Amino acid sequence: MSAILSLRLRDLPLLGRFGVACAVLVLLGGLGASGAYLYMHQEERDERAGWSIDDVKGHYHGLVTRAPLTVALESGHPEDLPEADREALLTWLAGDRLSLDFDNLDLGDAAPAEIMAVSCLDCHARSATGPEAMPEMSLELWDDVYALAQSRDIKPVSAEILAASTHTHALSLATLTLVLALLCALTAWPRWLVGGVTALSGLGLLIDISSWWLTRWNDSFAWAIVGGGFVYNVTVLVLGLMVLGELIRPKGSNKSVG
Repeated sequence: MSAILSLRLRDLPLLGRFGVACAVLVLLGGLGASGAYLYMHQEERDERAGWSIDDVKGHYHGLVTRAPLTVALESGHPEDLPEADREALLTWLAGDRLSLDFDNLDLGDAAPAEIMAVSCLDCHARSATGPEAMPEMSLELWDDVYALAQSRDIKPVSAEILAASTHTHALSLATLTLVLALLCALTAWPRWLVGGVTALSGLGLLIDISSWWLTRWNDSFAWAIVGGGFVYNVTVLVLGLMVLGELIRPKGSNKSVG
């Protein structure tokens, strides 16, 4: 019994240590690849370039937003915009010919592109300067305008797909965590450190996966998915590095590190 309790990974034969190290690297690489896939798969879930919390909300809860241009116009911005032009823009935004009518020559001065050129580009051009300039919300090109003219009604992933994903990830990630935790228990790292990192890893995974379903009910839990996932990934990486660190220590050096 005492021999089992004193067993350390570093006491394995050279080829055994090499094999365990390769397996741990594959586990960590697979976890990284999974994270990269999720990022690429969900990065435009909110129909906007770049990752944001709206991608998470859109995937698990759904997302309904009104076009930023519509919200701004209805709130009275800009204040000096003629009412006829405001109504023309709102009618255009509510229709289904956004790209066709943006610079439609048949509309003349009532074309949205013409109205924006006269009333908006002083502040909303890419090169705009001054105290009221907002070049980050440019209305200069159609690609700029399109992102601000779109209302969104994004449907969440179905309960069936979410259940299948939960089944797959819960079993695989929990198993991965247990394997790394058990391997880490066979190292000379302080017991409090091994226990603490393992506890955080398990808690992060529990918060992450349970929040998938909680977010379906309330989108505020999307932040718990991000937070739990971050804690889980960091602590799993630490567990893996602790195991690798044990494998490269001098053989027979079983004294607790630190």
